[in-house]
Amino acid sequence: MVEPTFDRVAFEIGSLPIYWYGMIIAFGAMLGLVLALYEAKRINYDSERLVDVVIWSIPISIVFARIYYVTFQWDYYSENLGQIIDIRQGGIAIHGAIFGALLVVIVYCMRKSMSFWKVTDILAPSLLLGQAIGRWGNFMNQEAHGGETTRSFLQDTLMLPDWIVNQMYIDGTYYIPTFLYESVWNIIGVILLVAWRMIGNPRRGYVFLSYLIWYSIGRYYIEGLRTDSLMSGDLRAAQMVSIALILFGIVMMILRRKAKRYNDPSEKGLFD
Repeated sequence: MVEPTFDRVAFEIGSLPIYWYGMIIAFGAMLGLVLALYEAKRINYDSERLVDVVIWSIPISIVFARIYYVTFQWDYYSENLGQIIDIRQGGIAIHGAIFGALLVVIVYCMRKSMSFWKVTDILAPSLLLGQAIGRWGNFMNQEAHGGETTRSFLQDTLMLPDWIVNQMYIDGTYYIPTFLYESVWNIIGVILLVAWRMIGNPRRGYVFLSYLIWYSIGRYYIEGLRTDSLMSGDLRAAQMVSIALILFGIVMMILRRKAKRYNDPSEKGLFD
């Protein structure tokens, strides 16, 4: 019998359990903010406004992420209403979080006369970094995994260490670590986006739109390997949203071919 490397509960304060999932999500958000503030300082952007956007975005994106998840699992939650607000053991969807965060950015930029594209270009790598780290919360919860596999595949083919392999042993079976696939894909994306932003001076909006395209390509493929997808009829919801975001990103990049460059300091309108 193989024992999991980690328990879902990191520690307890009295009788209150503190879950790894929440701690890892919080750490990802904090590290993402650090990256965004570094970039704001590098280009002399107003970091205080950026912090305000992030502070408002985090709780609202979590709410939207939970609403999104519950919507696609309504058959269960309609009979367990008391569990709708219980996210200690998971149950949030990143697409919902993205939509919630974008809503906050749009509203905030409208009120402060800031460029939506400028702000999202700064935040895009940070969001992707937070997603990469957040997937390790799924690892702790032994969720967001793929189909059944063997210990030999995990150790010899993927060359994973024992502490990951053992955590992938769930109810007597080893599973494909799709959480890890997505985390690695996202980290590569962060490196590429940051490098492009620093070296290439792309058109305004291109970094954010490239984030949508990059993440969605990886998510579409990885979602097809998972066994716990949120479904819309016979279709995987995440794959449908991924296709829509890829198309949106490509179309918007074409439409913004004459946009200002990333390092242009001027801001005249919400979508300039």
